Amino acid sequence: MPEPDRGLHILNSSQRAAAEYGTERLPHTLPGPLLIIAGAGTGKTSTLAHRVAQLLLRRTDPRRILLLTFTRRAAETMTRRAERIALQVSEAASRSDRIQWSGTFHAMANRLLRLHAAAVGLDTGFTVLDRADAADLLNLVRHELGFSRQQTRFPTKATCLAIYSHAVNAAHGLERTLERAFPAYACWTDELKGLFRAYVDAKQRRQLLDYDDLLLYWFHLMQDEAAAAEVRRRFDHVLVDEYQDTNALQAGILRGLKPDGRGLTVVGDDAQSIYAFRAATVRNILDFPRQFDPPAHIVTLEQNYRSTQPILDAANAVIALAPEGYDKRLFSTKRSQQRPLLVAVHDEQAEADYVVERVLAHREAGVALKRQAVLMRTAHHSDVLEVELGRRNIPFVKFGGLKFLEAAHVKDVLCVLRWAENPRDDMASFRVLQLLPGLGPATARRLLDALEAACFDLTALAGLDVPTAVRADWPALCELLCVLHQTAAWAGQLGMVRQWYEPHLERLYDAPHLRVADLQQLEQLAGGHPTRESFLTDLTLDPPGGMGDEAGDPLLDDDYLVLSTIHSAKGQEWDAVYVLHVVDGCIPSDMATGTPQEIEEERRLLYVAMTRARDALYLMQPHRFYTSGRPSGDAHIYAPRTRFLPEQVATLFERAARVAPAVPGPASRTHGARVDVGSRLKEMWR
Repeated sequence: MPEPDRGLHILNSSQRAAAEYGTERLPHTLPGPLLIIAGAGTGKTSTLAHRVAQLLLRRTDPRRILLLTFTRRAAETMTRRAERIALQVSEAASRSDRIQWSGTFHAMANRLLRLHAAAVGLDTGFTVLDRADAADLLNLVRHELGFSRQQTRFPTKATCLAIYSHAVNAAHGLERTLERAFPAYACWTDELKGLFRAYVDAKQRRQLLDYDDLLLYWFHLMQDEAAAAEVRRRFDHVLVDEYQDTNALQAGILRGLKPDGRGLTVVGDDAQSIYAFRAATVRNILDFPRQFDPPAHIVTLEQNYRSTQPILDAANAVIALAPEGYDKRLFSTKRSQQRPLLVAVHDEQAEADYVVERVLAHREAGVALKRQAVLMRTAHHSDVLEVELGRRNIPFVKFGGLKFLEAAHVKDVLCVLRWAENPRDDMASFRVLQLLPGLGPATARRLLDALEAACFDLTALAGLDVPTAVRADWPALCELLCVLHQTAAWAGQLGMVRQWYEPHLERLYDAPHLRVADLQQLEQLAGGHPTRESFLTDLTLDPPGGMGDEAGDPLLDDDYLVLSTIHSAKGQEWDAVYVLHVVDGCIPSDMATGTPQEIEEERRLLYVAMTRARDALYLMQPHRFYTSGRPSGDAHIYAPRTRFLPEQVATLFERAARVAPAVPGPASRTHGARVDVGSRLKEMWR
């Protein structure tokens, strides 16, 4: 028999209300839409996991639950916790199947589109492009249309992809996207429309989908009533994490899945909506309750389990000045006499000196370096600090860098598999052909044109005419591709590719022994997937971190300071947090003050940074910034304290200052001077 509280005894009253809402009539009656406003550090993951557990305990079929998150790790964590809770409370739960539909929006889109491919004009064997490959394909089209040879500056391939992605995900016309997000390129509207039409055509001819297409096709699938009804019948309950980070397409997909809102739960915090540059919109969470009749039920989580109360008091005061948002006031049982510090310093060097001194002081007090973090609005804001950390021999890690799939040797191997999976994928095949010695871009293009003329029959490769320098290596590649394409069994295929590739690896790259280790790990990852398609898609949608191409110094200390942009720090927490450049022009960025909406997102960025701190928080305010590169030489500017800390908020901080060292010299007295310049100047005007 289950316990009377059904495993909810560890939750506070608000968390329990969210977990239990509408479950008493399950499985016969689905609850109405639920919005859980989860403030920073209020245990939203635990709350959502308990809600899923309650659905399982009320005999909801786990195969009819869809859990949407922004990382696969988050989905796996919540799924495991929910299933564990259900098992602990009721032995009957162990007879249930596992939750099968949990993951990111893009991963779930991929699964559904392969099941309903015909409804949206897709072949089930389509290939998913990662961002780098999408940019390369767009660049190829860009070059074919002659846009790389313009007399005036045309957007680069990365900028073109960013414009395309923003327009798709925000569901805006190109004109509005250019006006709001890329005004410098508004003069290219007609050319960009032509480029994007050609890009879409190029993908369709090759049966390729990029990240944005996954959402776009899913959205349009839900616009067809017959197809949408078929998808809806799969799911009774849809639960969405981090709803404040969704874009217009994702919100439209959810409305298609649950038009009346019954069985729909979304969790998020409007005060942490900081990804407008990815086309996320805070309007989704602000307008959510009014999208249904009756309106969605709202539960607010306010008890914070991370930070001390003085830190929360300051963060509450910052966000309370926002003109719009859900009313909440975070509170904590962690009491402290230490208020957050607002530190005024002379310049960026003084800022770096102060931060390093406090980092070392906390370390001496028992706070390890990796339990401390320096956050900044933009990556280059830490330039001076990084020099100082290096000078003082303090190891640090800065979030960012090369990803695993961007490593050249990994991409080489994956492109062989992609070509075998989809013979039309000429982005993959173009790369693979040029791995052979003596085979350049022009020959690769000619061979691919011949393959297209042969209706993409890979067996035709062996009969093609290749340059003399390539003939020794050509048969092995042709045989490999044919075997891979024709073999149904996935096991061992990556080993076959490695055996063919490793001699080329030694010829093409330095440090091949490090790269072979990456390929070994890639082969281990492959063992956990039932098919080649699932392996390629999963790796593209949820890639692991970087390895061989960015292997660090093996002598790097186990302990290191964390440096991160605020955007990358969301969802993290540290004992001590230092926020650099808390001045107007940096927070808010002078590049993000064009509209009230941009300014409010900058306010939320500061709030997110402040709420990463558990015990100690330092906001740094340099007075002077030096600029260089101007015709007149070096210069400096003064920056005022950020507008988000007016005096009534600043009173919640302890003030500190690092005073610039005094310049030695005689006392400031006029009598006894050897040269009475003052009198001489007066005499000039008699």
